Amino acid sequence: MNKIDIEKSSGHPSMFSDFRNENWQDLKCRVEAEPLPRSVYQHFENTASAYPDKEAWHFIDTETSRTWSQALELVDRAAAALHLLGAREGDHVAIMATNIEEFPTLWLALARIGAAMVPVNARYSPVEVDYALTTSDAKFFLIEDELCSVLEKLVHKAIPNERLIIIGGKGPSGYTRWRSLVGAATGVISPVATPDPERVLNLQYTSGTTGFAKACMLPHSYWLICALTHHQIAATDLARMYANTSFYYMINQRMLVQAMFSGDCLVFPKTPTTSRFIDHLVDYNLDYCTPLLGLMKQSERDKDRAHHVRISMSGLGDMSRGEQSAFHRRFHFPVQNIYGMTEYGVATYVPAHQIIELEDTGTIGFPAPFREVRIFDENGIPVASGEHGEICVRGTGMLKGYYGNKQATRDAFRGKYFRTGDIGWQDERDLFFLVGRSKDMVRRASENVPCVEVETALRLMPEIVEAAVIPVPDPVTEEEVKAYVQLKPGLTPENVPPEVIFAHCETRLAPFKMPRYLEYRLAFELTETFRVQKKKLKSESDDLISGSFDREAKKWL
Repeated sequence: MNKIDIEKSSGHPSMFSDFRNENWQDLKCRVEAEPLPRSVYQHFENTASAYPDKEAWHFIDTETSRTWSQALELVDRAAAALHLLGAREGDHVAIMATNIEEFPTLWLALARIGAAMVPVNARYSPVEVDYALTTSDAKFFLIEDELCSVLEKLVHKAIPNERLIIIGGKGPSGYTRWRSLVGAATGVISPVATPDPERVLNLQYTSGTTGFAKACMLPHSYWLICALTHHQIAATDLARMYANTSFYYMINQRMLVQAMFSGDCLVFPKTPTTSRFIDHLVDYNLDYCTPLLGLMKQSERDKDRAHHVRISMSGLGDMSRGEQSAFHRRFHFPVQNIYGMTEYGVATYVPAHQIIELEDTGTIGFPAPFREVRIFDENGIPVASGEHGEICVRGTGMLKGYYGNKQATRDAFRGKYFRTGDIGWQDERDLFFLVGRSKDMVRRASENVPCVEVETALRLMPEIVEAAVIPVPDPVTEEEVKAYVQLKPGLTPENVPPEVIFAHCETRLAPFKMPRYLEYRLAFELTETFRVQKKKLKSESDDLISGSFDREAKKWL
């Protein structure tokens, strides 16, 4: 598809006005040859020097805005305050906050002094906070005032009170306040750590789909390479990007480093929600975001198309066949598929000028700069084109291992290749395709059933808002497919009985992929990135079959 075809298809004539129509191998070589700063802080300093008066970030809920020079001044004061507190090169500093200005400020300040951030999810339970503080060996803990109720419920008390700092003017008394530290550090200049691209900047906890999360040791090179890659593969000039997840997640940290390459602005909502998503795109003149499938469940509005978004990126195969084009038609901006994980950032991508051409093919794209991608069978032997196997990734600027967990680190690698745990295949054009998580599969009568494939089929039914699929044990088949569905408001199981849902699935799924059990839900508990919390579904009961409809028995159990 040529440039004119893309422009006509997109509905945005200028969207790809300056895209680089390069062969993916040529782009890969060019990007890999570009010089990079030796630390995130050095990159930040360079940006403040090159774009001092351009807006660096904007926090919607407080209407707080800084230029890059102002942000640098703020970060340097924060670094001085951290140094006054006693934080030194190599220390681990935990931060628990919503999207407030102090979060990115502290991260960059830690980059300056050579320390590492331990981001703690604002939605963590006390048990999870305890786990993060203990397993990370955090020396200090900075927590937003409105989240302080968790402190009373901590069991291990891994951080002594004198090293626990409260951000904001509220919360319990008796603790040091971040504002007072910053005030005391006025005029103090902290040392700048010698730039080292392999120094760890983050102990970034994974999502923890199987038990407790692991802390990925992510060096400065990880952030610089990941940000440069995204900056280049977007293939269009961006000015204002939407941080529509928590800064806890690596996505927004990456976007901040990405913004530094052109002096772009990152716009933060304090607490990201789908309800305000489109309003923010329009009201703050944003041109880049990561899409949310939950938007498709909202009623259509004229405002859906009143924004100026030029391109968006979706990772981990979140948008599968049918969903990508449907999203594009409704919201009038294309979704660039990428494939990535916390451990390595990005592995594959769909070139910007091929988004429309490859839309709904299911591909996750070509190997990204700095990454080599292979498909291996269970014996560690590379498979031929078209054959399924585990996706494995290697390259520079990836995780240095899991902190304090040598066994998990060993298990994560096949030689120099990181084992993603995802099942995929590669075609003769070097395009990669994601089948599903090896840990998100149902093993049914010697057949692998990707849960995401069944979930996609269910979500394509107009009456269904959300769906989740899990395996349940079976003495004959080993595991069976159980589906949970949430119907649109106003609909009930009487309106949409199991037989109708199964009939819908039969037109889209092979017989061995068909759900055996079905359960209706009024709502699902979601993660902050709006994914169903399957762990909670699996842990609800020892008997996951009772209360569901059995397709084979044709009755409620």
